[in-house]
Amino acid sequence: METVVSGIRSTGNLHLGNYYGAIQNFVKMQHEYNCFFFIADLHSLTTHPTPDNLHVNIKNVLVEYLAAGIDPEKATIYVQSDVQEIAELYLYLNMNAYLGELERSTSFKDKVRAHPDNVNAGLLTYPVLMAADILIHKATKVPVGKDQEQHLEMARTFGNRFNRLYNKEYFPEPYAFNFSQNLVKIPGLDGKGKMGKSEGEGNAIFLSDSPEVIRKKVMRAVTDSGPTAENQQKPEEIQNLFDLMKVVSAPDTIAHFDNLYNTMQIRYGDLKKQLAEDMIIATAPIRERINDIANDAPYLRQVARYGAIKARESAAKTIKEVREIIGFRSF
Repeated sequence: METVVSGIRSTGNLHLGNYYGAIQNFVKMQHEYNCFFFIADLHSLTTHPTPDNLHVNIKNVLVEYLAAGIDPEKATIYVQSDVQEIAELYLYLNMNAYLGELERSTSFKDKVRAHPDNVNAGLLTYPVLMAADILIHKATKVPVGKDQEQHLEMARTFGNRFNRLYNKEYFPEPYAFNFSQNLVKIPGLDGKGKMGKSEGEGNAIFLSDSPEVIRKKVMRAVTDSGPTAENQQKPEEIQNLFDLMKVVSAPDTIAHFDNLYNTMQIRYGDLKKQLAEDMIIATAPIRERINDIANDAPYLRQVARYGAIKARESAAKTIKEVREIIGFRSF
């Protein structure tokens, strides 16, 4: 089976965008590919979390991976920092990653603009660590969104550069992989773009949110004053609410509110109430499993240790071969 690698940063709880945009496909992929799904705690260090927050966030992602249906018997679920070989490969790749190409990274430039007081080396070399995550398992398929495609291109560059430098066709080229034919973009509640953890607490519906919290967040979602003509095009903030409905609501519910909008009879309060209840129903099974798994410390410990062993088997083989290729030999 071909190898798939993907990770989610441990910077908070998973939300509907993570689930419908990625994890739902991970659950299907695990039956057809050799899947490595990791919790990217090393990547999260660029924002300097406290030790307690770091640990809690790692646990949250692990719990929610499992609650969403990723099976540790079928896929390898592991914490990035448990596989020390990743950091070693990161070091080797950094020796052949150049300042100019790293500074041209769109995400690096965005981070510099957004946080000029925290331009650390980890941010600059973020694409190198991402390349190490992928190349350590010699993966060929990487589920990524549009915002990560440049990083994936850089991973190919670093792998190919290693191959040329040591005259050895060792690392395969990884490519973007979309398991589903229909890519799902989950918009946020702020009316501006996709759902995300970094956009503010009220923008995202988290898988662990209680029904009361979901209702409050949805009722605060951005809207306008209503349509001024029949069958007019919906502005972004309103289209976002309908796009969320397409994910969690029944087709006849969507058609009902679409007709109300097109005939200028819509009341956004009613739409939001319906959307909130449909979200609550859609997330209920995951929310229940989150609560059960979070309280089962022995099971979480077992999953993390088993995943680390499986991931290190793959990573150790790569590092052994990479060291031999570079020329590190025992006397």
